[in-house]
Amino acid sequence: MSRNDVLISGKNITKTFGYGKNKITAVHDVNFTFHEGEIISIVGESGSGKTTLAKIMMGLLKESNGNIQYKGKPRQLRTHANRKEYWKDIQAIFQDPFSSFNMFHKVEKLLIDCIKLQGLKLSKEEQFHKMKDACSFVNLKFEELYNKYPFELSGGQMQRLMIARIFMLHPKVLIADEPTSMVDACSRSTILDMLLKLRDENNMTIIFITHDVGLAYYVSDTLYIMEKGKVVENGQAEKILLNPQHTYTQQLISDVPKIHSEWNLG
Repeated sequence: MSRNDVLISGKNITKTFGYGKNKITAVHDVNFTFHEGEIISIVGESGSGKTTLAKIMMGLLKESNGNIQYKGKPRQLRTHANRKEYWKDIQAIFQDPFSSFNMFHKVEKLLIDCIKLQGLKLSKEEQFHKMKDACSFVNLKFEELYNKYPFELSGGQMQRLMIARIFMLHPKVLIADEPTSMVDACSRSTILDMLLKLRDENNMTIIFITHDVGLAYYVSDTLYIMEKGKVVENGQAEKILLNPQHTYTQQLISDVPKIHSEWNLG
């Protein structure tokens, strides 16, 4: 991939929870640089700090130390207006789609909120066509979703609906936290293909948060390996998978023996 401009970067990012003896450092002195159109996977086991780091990038958690720059400038998140502006460009898909939506809002309200976030002034007919196009992109029929609540949909439909939101919003950065862990293998492949298509069409930067080394290799330009809150190794995906330097990375790969034959890594 030809590297484009640096889009989002972090320096010495640290996040602690609690005080004194109960103090836990979830993310410790992490540095990262992500480019426009790049696909990055942050890989680690449960408790490695990868989801906490994702929430800091998203602006849902405040870092205890360090700073994040967006488009070469310190990001501004102090006011609601600041955060709303930031979230126009940076969106997320989380592991559990049902926790990401208000269960008391119907599907069309969830999609209309995307139009409002963009500040678009559309007629009802224009809104309908925009929502219909977004659903079509993820192989859903808007007419079948209309007037339904999220809890009336399957997990796979919910994940697709989340991607439909991304299709409508056209963010610069998408943080995808274990986006395929709750769906079957067939749906998993389809969802990944949809996300990669969005990247190709919009030059979107995608940050996958995952424990799945095989998936990370399949989709990524760059890997960041996290253990106990620290980035222990990072670089080109193929280089790391072919020649892992850190013992933790070696352990992650050895725990997935299929990866060698599946991805022809020798």
